[in-house]
Amino acid sequence: MKLLVRLFINVFALLVVAYIVPGFILKDLWTTIVVAIVFGIVNTFIKPVLQIIALPISILTFGIAAVLINVLLLWMVSFIVPGFDIANFLTAFIASIALSLVSWFLHNLAKE
Repeated sequence: MKLLVRLFINVFALLVVAYIVPGFILKDLWTTIVVAIVFGIVNTFIKPVLQIIALPISILTFGIAAVLINVLLLWMVSFIVPGFDIANFLTAFIASIALSLVSWFLHNLAKE
C-alpha cells in the first residue's frame, strides 16, 4: 500500500511539474505513470552509485553535485521513456528542483 501511495504522489508531482515548467512534456497519464516507475527504479539503483562516485565533488561544491545528479537522472529517463520530453538542460534543471519540492511537500502532507 505504501508503494502505491508513493507512486501516486510521484505521478501527481510529475503532472504538477509538467503544468508549471514549460518544455517539460508528458504525453498522457500512462506516460506519466511509466516515468514515475522508471524514475523510481533509477533513483533506487543508479543514484546511490553516482552519489558515492561524486561524493568528493559534492563535498567541495556544497551539494551542488547532488542536484546535478538528479538533473541528469531525470534527463536520462526522458531518453528512455517515449512520450516524455525535456526541451533542454535548463528545463531539466528547473524541473528537477520543482519535482523535488513538490514531491517533498506531498510526501510530508501524506504523513499527516
